[in-house]
Amino acid sequence: MIPFLDLQRINAPFIEAYHAQLQKVVEKGWFILGDQLKQFETDFAATCRAPYAIGVANGLDAITLLFKAHIALGKLQPGDHILVQANTYIASIMGIIEAGLQPILIEPDAETFNLSPEKIIEAITPEIKGVLVVHLYGQLAPMREINAIAAAQDWVVIEDAAQAHGLTFEGMNDLAFSFYPGKNLGALGDGGAVVTHDSAVAKMVQTLRNYGSCQKYHNELRGMNSRLDELQAAFLNVRLPHLMNENNLRRKWAQRYLTEIQNSAIQLPKVMAMDAHVFHLFVIQTPYRKQLQSYLLQNGIETMIHYPIPPHKQGAFSNWNILSFPITEQIHDTVLSLPMSPVLSEEEVSYIIQTLNGYL
Repeated sequence: MIPFLDLQRINAPFIEAYHAQLQKVVEKGWFILGDQLKQFETDFAATCRAPYAIGVANGLDAITLLFKAHIALGKLQPGDHILVQANTYIASIMGIIEAGLQPILIEPDAETFNLSPEKIIEAITPEIKGVLVVHLYGQLAPMREINAIAAAQDWVVIEDAAQAHGLTFEGMNDLAFSFYPGKNLGALGDGGAVVTHDSAVAKMVQTLRNYGSCQKYHNELRGMNSRLDELQAAFLNVRLPHLMNENNLRRKWAQRYLTEIQNSAIQLPKVMAMDAHVFHLFVIQTPYRKQLQSYLLQNGIETMIHYPIPPHKQGAFSNWNILSFPITEQIHDTVLSLPMSPVLSEEEVSYIIQTLNGYL
């Protein structure tokens, strides 16, 4: 069996270093907001070519805290409308809501799965004060065009980069990351980070993540308990130096998929540029998804569906269930994610391609 994602195999080269980090953290006896976190924040900020990174508990909190920071700084007001693509993972939308803002769903580009500048323009209303851009599956959204639209409207722009570790980001926007174990940069549990070029945003997120406190027992704001703990930061310090090499391996396998999969029943993803994609996922489309997934499993290849139910059809958002987003619904009905990780072998990738080409 070729698993969709083999986390044991991914983490195997780092086991000794993980144990060393565990021992170091335990022996020091400092588990929250310590030296491991400071090191990771410094190094991850440099990776993102930004001056500030703030470790938080998870990716959802990273989105929520960024929006709350912009509200606290007066750049947004509670209830403001925020554009977001309808085909994203539900956490993107939940982050907007948790901050007290109103998500406005719009259709994505049918080929790239990311936000379309044209559809953003069509959705402009006076109530909209910002946009959450999701770099879905690891592909950079068209940020130059989106930033130009946002600047003309005086909008806040926040980027959900939970699947985009290691991309070169365009502009000076705030970024929200997740370090869920299956991400390109994964911890051994939950974790997240905010990355920003704005010192005021950085200070506000640092305050909000720590009960609204800059000084112990002095709470200036109504904050949250959302801190990346020392142990997860220590594990991430092991993994971070390998991120770019692992992303290049993902690109290598993606290039093979793109050039060697030849089957009229399979629609390959549109990749705008290889260096603007880190292939957190490699997502094909097919009208025969159930049959193809079963066929691949019978041949020893595990796949996943990202995501089977669009947010506007979820029970959590029952008031949206009557809405219609045909492009989004088509995407959610037809996408299938192939195995994609830095530990795939040439032989495994060849077998996956051969098997796909033999379907029908």
